[in-house]
Amino acid sequence: MTAIRPADAPLVGRFIRLTPFTEGDIPGLEGALRHHAVFAGGYGGGPAGLPADSTQFRAFAASYYTGGVDAMPWTVRIEGGPDHGAVVGATKLGDLDLGNASAHLGWTAYDPRVWGTAVNPEAKLLLLGLAFDHGFGRVKIQADAANTRSRAAIAKLGAQFEGIARRDKRRADGSWRDSAVYSVIVDEWPVVRAGLEMRLAARGERRVELHAASAAAGAEATRAGDPTR
Repeated sequence: MTAIRPADAPLVGRFIRLTPFTEGDIPGLEGALRHHAVFAGGYGGGPAGLPADSTQFRAFAASYYTGGVDAMPWTVRIEGGPDHGAVVGATKLGDLDLGNASAHLGWTAYDPRVWGTAVNPEAKLLLLGLAFDHGFGRVKIQADAANTRSRAAIAKLGAQFEGIARRDKRRADGSWRDSAVYSVIVDEWPVVRAGLEMRLAARGERRVELHAASAAAGAEATRAGDPTR
């Protein structure tokens, strides 16, 4: 099957909805993501990349969440429950290489109040499924090599470690990061999908909610240094 670019249409799961990014999403994304805890793990170039105000965040969003023929940026929203429709994150399926049937799933961050919930596993389930259903054979996922928690979260998804890309990206403070590269290939997808579905099934009917308990969990994750997952 030849890889084809998916349509720009919402992806709806049990816990979240992914909608194609638009400029109208920026205020919601600022509220969800313009926090030190989000950038501390390496998002947006690391702590030095944290926008100081709304003007800077809008400029950041205009570059970081861009689309085009080789990228599909998504805004993550809660599906169902009392916080239905609330913006809680952003992610992107980028570096779409149709000829080689490969893509990169990344540029991902979530509101600290939804760390440790169904949000990340369902986002990965929806986007990996989208890629493999459209003929892609390999999806790359990577993280700062120094970010052990992000790396553990990627491995928990079932992605296979490929190695370290040295001096791969410049951080916002001017230093260079090494990137830990992982991937899921189409042959592995049935097992990875089953694992993600089991994780979501274990949550039962509990909806994702932005209430005090979630905020407390997010604060605890921040103190522990948990990045986005």
